[in-house]
Amino acid sequence: MAEEIFCKVVNVILKCKDCEDRRASIRLTVETRSASNPVHKKDLIVRLTDDTDPFFLYNLTISEEDFQSLKCQQGLLVEFSSFPQRFIDLLEQCILEQTKEVPRFLLQLEASSSVLDRLPASLNVIETNPFKHLTHLSLKLLPGNDSDVKKYLAICLKSLKTEKHMLEEKLHRTEDDLSKRLSITQQTLAEKTKELDGLRNEWSSHASLLTNRHTQDVTAEREKSLQIQSQCQIKYEQQKREMEMAHSRAVQHLESRVAELESTNKELTERKYKSDSAIRELKAKLTGLEEDYHRAKQEVISLRRENSTLDSECHEKEKLLNQLRTRTAVLEHEVKDKEQVVTRTTDEFETAKEHKKKLEESVEHKQLLIGNFEATVKSLSEELLKANEIIKKLQGDMKKLMEKMKLKNAVTMQQEKLLTEKEQMLQKETLELDNLKRALEQKEDEASKLQEQLDSTAQKLDESKQLLKTNENVISWLNKQLNENKIASVQGTAGFCDSAMPGSISSKPSVMQNSLVRFSPLSMNSATPSASEPRPGPSTSTPMIPHTSDKNDAPGLDMKYLQKSIPLKAQKGHNPYNAVPTRALLSNQVKPQTLSAYFPGQQSKLPAS
Repeated sequence: MAEEIFCKVVNVILKCKDCEDRRASIRLTVETRSASNPVHKKDLIVRLTDDTDPFFLYNLTISEEDFQSLKCQQGLLVEFSSFPQRFIDLLEQCILEQTKEVPRFLLQLEASSSVLDRLPASLNVIETNPFKHLTHLSLKLLPGNDSDVKKYLAICLKSLKTEKHMLEEKLHRTEDDLSKRLSITQQTLAEKTKELDGLRNEWSSHASLLTNRHTQDVTAEREKSLQIQSQCQIKYEQQKREMEMAHSRAVQHLESRVAELESTNKELTERKYKSDSAIRELKAKLTGLEEDYHRAKQEVISLRRENSTLDSECHEKEKLLNQLRTRTAVLEHEVKDKEQVVTRTTDEFETAKEHKKKLEESVEHKQLLIGNFEATVKSLSEELLKANEIIKKLQGDMKKLMEKMKLKNAVTMQQEKLLTEKEQMLQKETLELDNLKRALEQKEDEASKLQEQLDSTAQKLDESKQLLKTNENVISWLNKQLNENKIASVQGTAGFCDSAMPGSISSKPSVMQNSLVRFSPLSMNSATPSASEPRPGPSTSTPMIPHTSDKNDAPGLDMKYLQKSIPLKAQKGHNPYNAVPTRALLSNQVKPQTLSAYFPGQQSKLPAS
């Protein structure tokens, strides 16, 4: 049972002997596989693939025994149970650092010059610093043979087919939903357009009637208001003349009164100037007193300084006379308290004296002012009596005028009421018009939104159709590539075997039936051997491992892609990398085995597809 733990695209530095270093984005998958037959075992599978190149495949299967040797070789401090998570943490660090200019953690894949040698490639996790490049972990990965590549491609094809089916189902669903929505929106659009046409007709007829009525009423009211305005203007001009005459008389009387008040004002200003001069004299006295106060303050400060010097002398003498110190301290405290009491009482006494003097002066000044004010009040009261009599006469005239004005106001009020009623009617009609306009705008907005939804759904339909077309083209292209590779490999091996070993085909027909398919793009690009060479054998093709395969072994591919071809062996001395031991591909119940990278003599299990 295989469980995928990590599957991400990582930037890897590819190192070859004959070519320059280059960066490539390679998909790295980490899986754990547990098998309970015959003994419960847990294996770690590391796979390197390239999304752009489907034939790029490197596998590594680490069992518990392999991990123990790896631990001893590289000095690891981690157990097999926690090794996958620590390895994933290192990969995550590499992914985080790959965007930086000088990454701290790097992934490096060291491989031989050609993939056909089937030499193990080492995947190194390197930490860089200015002093040294430290390799934290180095894993040896085997390049995938034809059977491994076939299985990987079959899995990719299967996943693409499932994705295609899912997309087709989604497309059908979206088409059904969109067609239903389109029909509903078209029906609602037709209904709304009918309602709009009806409302427009009603609104136009109603507006024309209202405008006609309004123009007739306005013309009639304008004529009436002009007549009333001309009559009112004549009456107001007569009243204005009478009021101007009365006003001129009142003004003459008030001017005489103002002259009298100005004379009284002059007398009061003279008194004010006298009082200001008295205030200035008092201020001068106050400044003299303040100067005396400051002098007294300075004397007090000098006396305090002298006291401080005397205190220092007393402190020196106190060292010799400890008994007298206590008595002098008590006496000093008492003296200070009494001095404070004396100063407070003297200050309060002086302030009370000054306050008493100020009050006496203010009383005398106010008595003089009261006498002056009483004389002015008597003269003003006589004038007020005269003015009251004049005002009473004017009030009688005003009452008569007010009665006339009330009659005119009653007439104007009635006219204003009629005007307000008509204005209210106009406002109601304008409100109805505004409401109709808003309803029209809302319906137009709804129609525009529905059109936008239709456009977006049409765009989504086009995009999904294009996606389907691209997926179908990719699948057809993959099928063509597979068929072409199969045909080319079969033709190449058949022609080569006829020229090199004519006797072997006639003597061993069973080998033709049990041999593997050469399912590699390298067979097309490989150079054909010349007729003059004594040793026939493909110079660039990978040596195949002959094995018997069951019919249920490749569930993703059709059986036509798994036709058999004859593997060839070199006539020279036996090379451990050219001659690979045979191994049987088991059914789904028994797992296939691969060569271990760390123990070339032993066999380890292939990753479950």
